[in-house]
Amino acid sequence: MKGYAGKILFVNLSTGEIKTEKTEDDLARKFLGGVGFGAKYLFDLCPKGADPLGPDNVIAVGAGPISGTFLHGAGRGTVVTKSPLTGGYMRGAFGGDFAAKLKYAGYDSIIITGEADSPKYLYIDDDTVELRDAGGLWGLDTKEVQEKIEELTASDFSTLCIGPGGENKVRYACVIHDVRACGRGGMGAVFGAKKLKAITVRGSKDVEVADLGKMFKHYNELIPEYETKGKGLTDYGTPILVNIINNQGSLGTYNYQKEQFERAEEISGEKLKAEHWKRNDACFACRIACTKIDQAKSDPAVTEGPEYESLYSLGSMCGVDDLDTLIRTDALCDELGLDTISFGLSVSFMMEAQEKGLLGDVDLSGLDFSWGNREALYKVCELTGKAEGVGEFVGLGTREMAKKLGGDAYKFAIHIKGLEPAGHSGRGIKTMSIGYSVSNRGGSHHDARPSMEYGFTREQREDISDKAEIAFDTANWTTFGDAAVICHLCEKSTGLVLTENYVRWVNDTIGWDLTLEELTEIADRIYTMERAFNCREGITRKDDKLPWRFMNEPIPDGPLKGMYCPQEELDQMLDRYYELRGWNENGIPTKERLEKFGIGYVADQLEY
Repeated sequence: MKGYAGKILFVNLSTGEIKTEKTEDDLARKFLGGVGFGAKYLFDLCPKGADPLGPDNVIAVGAGPISGTFLHGAGRGTVVTKSPLTGGYMRGAFGGDFAAKLKYAGYDSIIITGEADSPKYLYIDDDTVELRDAGGLWGLDTKEVQEKIEELTASDFSTLCIGPGGENKVRYACVIHDVRACGRGGMGAVFGAKKLKAITVRGSKDVEVADLGKMFKHYNELIPEYETKGKGLTDYGTPILVNIINNQGSLGTYNYQKEQFERAEEISGEKLKAEHWKRNDACFACRIACTKIDQAKSDPAVTEGPEYESLYSLGSMCGVDDLDTLIRTDALCDELGLDTISFGLSVSFMMEAQEKGLLGDVDLSGLDFSWGNREALYKVCELTGKAEGVGEFVGLGTREMAKKLGGDAYKFAIHIKGLEPAGHSGRGIKTMSIGYSVSNRGGSHHDARPSMEYGFTREQREDISDKAEIAFDTANWTTFGDAAVICHLCEKSTGLVLTENYVRWVNDTIGWDLTLEELTEIADRIYTMERAFNCREGITRKDDKLPWRFMNEPIPDGPLKGMYCPQEELDQMLDRYYELRGWNENGIPTKERLEKFGIGYVADQLEY
């Protein structure tokens, strides 16, 4: 097969054993790569009921067949593991060039098992693979550790690492490459529990493709699409969405008590560009360059971002309208290795809990969790990364904090399956109502996508008859994207759902002759394998639900006033979605569907 490096690297941290296996044709045909390989190995190697922070958990770090080529976003890498935040399946993707260099070193994926007895980092230089002592790296933040590894190796290595948040096993600690986060679900905590501080890689091999001429031809055909439909991202990055989404009436504000922020202009992409922008940046093989390097005015802090999701989670959700504070806090999250979405929504939960007088027994470390308190936001970020004082409580995430507070705290705990949602309304965007509910990760906007519905009228948004199909189609596209692996932000240029563009990319790279139907089946198989992992853990229809607020409190004002997702509406969409996926009425993949996908053995581990 072309496109593949041809080997999968296995690393057992408990024994120190390192070995490789051939990337088999059948594995590639069924699961493509990236999160597809990760889902397969996680299901097969991580036993039912395994402690996410124990030695039985598995980490799969992956590239895909498109990684390392010149196609758009082909430097993105993936991580798959069992989440300490949700207790279920978790996958993530990150930009930069790490995955390209992993392919150049000769590997399609790294499968990590066991737990080291002392801090280690994984060193990969082509065929030289070693577990090296990381005692001198433990305690460093993500910027410092990458600088130190460069001193120990060479400047052309790419590094994926954790900061203090991961070392302290904060439940939503992330892993960082450069300053790009693989952010959701506590992957950094899993690295920390395994005492794996970093993976660093370089390689000198090539990625061979099946038809270079066709790839160039198709690439050139798409350049005008990138230049026109991606222009907003090129000019402003994802922060351009702040004003757009706020004006539509679906920007989460004050812990979703509202969905319009009266001071949105103060944290907008336009103001960020005008007052803080230093330069653009781009990931490996990117045509859009959505990355913006911004600097605070009152502080030397520089950050890649904040992205839209951070402006929402740290900004409007907490009532903070100061870009300097948001830049500083975003940079600190990156250095500590914390997911800005989960952290921000955990703070907004605390702010509402204080407003409701529910924090009487919580040690607040002297902080005032009033709405808009800028310095409290920054200070609790420091404490959360260190798991000290009130930061230890905030680091549990909204679901666990609500359980500890008890009473009605669950009514304003904004999470799905334990994962705090991104800044795309589960009340005003019905694709996300069903998409969040059935997401294998929880509150992720990179399973089902909201992009299509942002162009809908209110009447079209309220019509739920097509939303299960949109969620199904867009989740198949993103699952393919994370298996290929490519950047989802090409979607407006290449397809909001799976299209012939993606079929051509795969066939020209690998040399297959797939149809669109066959490519869709690969994505559907991966998504169903992810679901099967969750079902084995007891996560079924009872867990496919939205935050209480989304299902019981209509949006109070603004253009989408009155919209929400009551249980009966969600049930209708769930029934249709399960039908599309071939899952039974309880949301469990049927034996017939698993047999059709060639993974019938999975059914033996599920309870029907």
